[in-house]
Amino acid sequence: MQPSSLSGLPAGVGEALESEGVAELYPPQEAAVEAGVLDGESLVAAVPTASGKTLIAELAMLSAIERGGKALYIVPLRALASEKKTEFERWEEFDVTVGVSTGNYESDGEWLGSRDIIVATSEKVDSLIRNGAPWIDDLTCVVSDEVHLVNDAGRGPTLEVTLAKLRKVNAGLQTVALSATVGNADVIADWLDAELVESDWRPIDLRTGVHFGNAINFDDGSQREVPVDRGEDQTARLVADALDTEEDGQGGSSLVFVNSRRNAESAARNLTDVTGSRLTTDERDRLRELAAEVRGVSDTDTAEDLADAVEQGAAFHHAGLASEHRSLIEDAFRDRLIKVISATPTLAAGVNTPARRVVVRDWRRYDGEFGGMKPLDVLEIHQMCGRAGRPGLDPYGEAVLLANDADGMEELFDRYVWADPEPVRSKLAAEPALRTHVLATVASGFAATRQGLLDFLDNTLYATQTDDEGRLAAVTDTVLEYLAVNEFIDREFADGTERLSATGIGHTVSRLYLDPMSAAEMIDGLRDARASREAGAAADAMPADSGAYERVTPEADGDEPGFGTYRPAGDGDDGDERGPDENEADGDPSEADGDPSEADGDPDDANPELTPLGLYHLVSRTPDMYELYLKSGDRETYTETCYEREHEFLGDVPSEYEDVRFEDWLAALKTARLLEDWADEVDEDRIAERYGVGPGDIRGKVDSAEWLLRAAETLASDVDGVDGDAVLAVRRARKRVEYGVREPLLDLAGVRNVGRKRARRLYEAGIETRADLREADKSVVLGALRGREKTAERILEHAGREDPSMDEVTADAAASAAATAGSSGGDGGNGQSSLGDFG
Repeated sequence: MQPSSLSGLPAGVGEALESEGVAELYPPQEAAVEAGVLDGESLVAAVPTASGKTLIAELAMLSAIERGGKALYIVPLRALASEKKTEFERWEEFDVTVGVSTGNYESDGEWLGSRDIIVATSEKVDSLIRNGAPWIDDLTCVVSDEVHLVNDAGRGPTLEVTLAKLRKVNAGLQTVALSATVGNADVIADWLDAELVESDWRPIDLRTGVHFGNAINFDDGSQREVPVDRGEDQTARLVADALDTEEDGQGGSSLVFVNSRRNAESAARNLTDVTGSRLTTDERDRLRELAAEVRGVSDTDTAEDLADAVEQGAAFHHAGLASEHRSLIEDAFRDRLIKVISATPTLAAGVNTPARRVVVRDWRRYDGEFGGMKPLDVLEIHQMCGRAGRPGLDPYGEAVLLANDADGMEELFDRYVWADPEPVRSKLAAEPALRTHVLATVASGFAATRQGLLDFLDNTLYATQTDDEGRLAAVTDTVLEYLAVNEFIDREFADGTERLSATGIGHTVSRLYLDPMSAAEMIDGLRDARASREAGAAADAMPADSGAYERVTPEADGDEPGFGTYRPAGDGDDGDERGPDENEADGDPSEADGDPSEADGDPDDANPELTPLGLYHLVSRTPDMYELYLKSGDRETYTETCYEREHEFLGDVPSEYEDVRFEDWLAALKTARLLEDWADEVDEDRIAERYGVGPGDIRGKVDSAEWLLRAAETLASDVDGVDGDAVLAVRRARKRVEYGVREPLLDLAGVRNVGRKRARRLYEAGIETRADLREADKSVVLGALRGREKTAERILEHAGREDPSMDEVTADAAASAAATAGSSGGDGGNGQSSLGDFG
């Protein structure tokens, strides 16, 4: 079937596809057309990687647009959203407009209404529905890429509920679900009322096998000799063999999948011996330039290690890398400049990085709940294997697992090579998943009664799959009780019907895209702060000679503020000891009753301000923040910090004897300390070393904290029992995290293109505010910015300077010296990081 023979597409699209090299549709694509994808019929396409799923989606979307409709393309990853937007923009010559939206969960994305194709993550689509995006009602086609991820306990429920909402809002919505080959694609098709196109066809042969001894044994019974000498690394030999086997004059690249970040980095380091000796002179020159770009993104050890590997034609890829690092590596690998990437399984999740050979080195991964190394799912291994084979570049693909003996080889064939992938199972019927979606369903008007809520949930995959009809109802009732107790919903009973409505704060929490438990934690913490200040004020206002209460301070030298307490006068020497229940933090704001005997603050500071650390810790202990792990020795370190700074925490510190709660509290404290270091301008490399994280982890924590603090700021404005001082304190803490600077630099750092590093340099040169930028001597500005004229001009323009030109301006040497001295490393607050310069 030729593309030009297709009807229902914008004029010229078929011919354009043929000019791109699509002379004939692939069999799965042809089957999709026969199933009515061009006529608005819903479809589930369960076919292997690189078998043309994206073109099936494009045919559906373009035909919907030709009929006057609007299309939405849902992706699981932000990186994939950008990739797909770029891919779809080639249709702009046919007057098809494309928009992408992945961030800012508080926006309704009204501007997207002018676009024909909208690309977004499932979380973003969910938030757009909650915020009443007007164009949602205009959708006629929705594509769900990697729909099998409804199986994921973390993100699956959001995709599942979002598809259910879209289908309820838009009668007759065409739903096109793209999936890897899974064990129950027919169930997904039943759920979505869709036709099923299921195929094992691939445009390039994929052979999967196991390497043992001196050969790869493939699933078709063939062998490929790859001898491994005594002492030689099995993985390195397979990578070398792919590079040395030329097809069309070029060797083949490899992806090596391992089970941890540390293993990814060490594998890349080891593989440089293989790749470095096989580079041409031109490739070496280009790789040196690429390595310089990698170093320019971040000044951490991770970036330096990555750059060192890149110079030799190898790289590693994991979630700890900055997004710029990942993009540079992926692009260079697609261009065949980088010969091998060692990666954690995240790279298999849809990003377009095919290779001639995939080596699955590790098929077990540590799982805390499992209690050790757990075998990966068949589907996950098949996703990795599916990366093998580049259409148009490689004549075949090979996926290889590694065995050390004959028994191991037999096990891998049985467990993975010959096994069918597991069926996809909904993870919706769990309290953490339902908390946010039940509130959003009520707040968004999808259900106004308990029965209406259950009827809505009956449209989910879970309801399609379950035989236990009471399970979802039972969990839903538990969630409704939690939401009511925390005043997020109102429940009214009339005429035998339970009516549900979101309260004002419930609507706010839903729009903010918060887990209700996160919102409850923040509200309780902010109310606790006010109660503590009021208690401190009452104690401080007590007449000195009243004898009603007295401050008890420990005798030991060196005790930090926060260890004292108030007691009724004359109660005896043991009045400073804690009662047995004083550490039980139940989050009940009614416990904060203003009794001055409860105040633990410094008597010289009866109205203590909310501190950044206290606020960072508050958001770090919510379910919406992934806390840092406590490593060996961390418990002792952060226990000491906990008691040194106890007076800053919002809420009661759990007892050390409550192991799980106390460990969680300390993990949140470790995360909060990272954020505090970032806001205190500590070097990024120092932060990475101190907390054992990568630049991508730092960026992720900063982004999450900024979002949660922004939400806390809104909650502080809307909730009774929280005062205006708290709103201002949260705003300051948020801005400091957002810009990564101390408070005096906030005004400067807010100027576009400045960022934390340049803000410090300008400040040290005597330019302290945005207004100073508009009036300062240009030579001083140029000196502080290390003579970079274009950068200086952009910054001055964004600061509002009438004439930002740097023509004939010479950098002031004294300003340059002051800026350099002030921005040198160390923990004194002046150490700077390029990660902060996002403008």
